[in-house]
Amino acid sequence: MCVQRVEIDGQCFEISVSAEQLENSIDKLACRINKDYAGKEIVFLVVLNGAFMFAADLLRKIEGMHRVCFIKLSTYEGTESTGEYKELIGLNDDLEGKDVIIIEDIVDSGFTMGKLLERMKSMKVRSSEICTLTFKPDSFKGDYNVKYVGMNIGNEFIVGYGLDLDQKGRNLKEIYKKI
Repeated sequence: MCVQRVEIDGQCFEISVSAEQLENSIDKLACRINKDYAGKEIVFLVVLNGAFMFAADLLRKIEGMHRVCFIKLSTYEGTESTGEYKELIGLNDDLEGKDVIIIEDIVDSGFTMGKLLERMKSMKVRSSEICTLTFKPDSFKGDYNVKYVGMNIGNEFIVGYGLDLDQKGRNLKEIYKKI
């Protein structure tokens, strides 16, 4: 059963994306990645904590044997970006010469992914692409392409399906927007 509204720390949210819509978006992304990388080994770099649910569902649909690595970044505090890029759990894997797909929960301004793409370049990866569940085109200021987008959304703050408000709400199976 789907709950239409939730409250987290006194802030109200209403349903924005259903579990069924999420599943359909993930199916489409997996099909595109499977087609684009047929017969190639991919290293999936999952950005924690937000992308864990998305990554788990997506990776179960990816064909072939692939590596999965994790990195934990911090650029948000509450509902606001701090403007700082911090690696809380760094990347220790050797990615030189590898095809990397970064799995992210949301790309909004593009600041975090821009910094991570610079890091990929310094690690001399063969290729790096971004696969995000949600994308805010009206907020995006990056000068790079986001190849795999599950869905475009507005500028509202969202929680659920891995996305959080101060670490709360990640467990919701739908995505909710702040009202």
